[in-house]
Amino acid sequence: MKKLFWALAAVVVAVIGLGTQHVAAATDSAWDKPVVTLGSSLTSSQRQGVIDTLTDAAGTGDSYNTLTVDGATLVKYLNPSGDNFTTSSGVWSSALVQKTSSGGINVKIVNYNGANNITTITADQYRNAAVTAGVTNANIYITSPVSIDGSGALAGVYAAFAANGSTLSQSQVTAAQDEVNTLSSITQANKNKDGYSDKQLNNAIAGIKKQMATDSNNGQQTLSSNQIGNIVDSQLKNNNLGTIINNNQRTQIINLMVKIQNSGALKGSGFKQQASDLANSIQSSAKGLFNKIKGSVGNHDSSWWSSLWQRIVNFFTSIYNWVLSLF
Repeated sequence: MKKLFWALAAVVVAVIGLGTQHVAAATDSAWDKPVVTLGSSLTSSQRQGVIDTLTDAAGTGDSYNTLTVDGATLVKYLNPSGDNFTTSSGVWSSALVQKTSSGGINVKIVNYNGANNITTITADQYRNAAVTAGVTNANIYITSPVSIDGSGALAGVYAAFAANGSTLSQSQVTAAQDEVNTLSSITQANKNKDGYSDKQLNNAIAGIKKQMATDSNNGQQTLSSNQIGNIVDSQLKNNNLGTIINNNQRTQIINLMVKIQNSGALKGSGFKQQASDLANSIQSSAKGLFNKIKGSVGNHDSSWWSSLWQRIVNFFTSIYNWVLSLF
């Protein structure tokens, strides 16, 4: 009986293994070509224009698959976070998704006939959302023939992964959409302030994610709101945003990070690395800005210690002079 049991067990394991290999092979095969997601509201000429714009930017030529994104796609992926799309909502923003084996998540918003028509979501916001949603290693190109916020392209990215056998966690997708809404709102509120940039904010967010994954042992331990708050404060300071982000926005970021933790995103095997790659990429794309920030933070720390030392010297000097005055 024991021999029969182990023989059957071996057969079951072998079958499961073959099934897993088949799924992996199917997924890999599906990504042999990039996916162009096309908004359902595009006219025939706009549709072709979008395809040409995206494939030229990606250098893929005529080798691609297409996927139509409509109001139902928006409802499925974006409404759980609180958006109010309907099945009749129009979709114009489109994306080309190219899966890679390494290199993190790269996003380029491509001009359509010379104009950037994505009005709200920035490239780095797309990238941070993708990390939260569980996307790993992909080149993503986004465009639109009309001025639009860019939500359709984001939903298209999620749909492209689902269509190719890489279904993303809905709780993570919902957290990702919350993230886009939060970061977009903060950037809009601070866009005219000196010392603020969207890159600083997104670099801080990527750093927060990386540190949260580290401190929680890749999601094995739950961080408290206070612990997350300390990480948020540290990363905002490191990006010279400590005095720019107000208390309400700080609370929004902390609440967002709690949602991201609760979504299970930190447990993803590639989450920490993708967040780290994103932070490195953002800093590399704006070396002048971040070198200046590092110098400013360093100078601030140095001047604080210098000021403290001078106060100590002044204190003891005053005591010395007082003692001398007694004689």
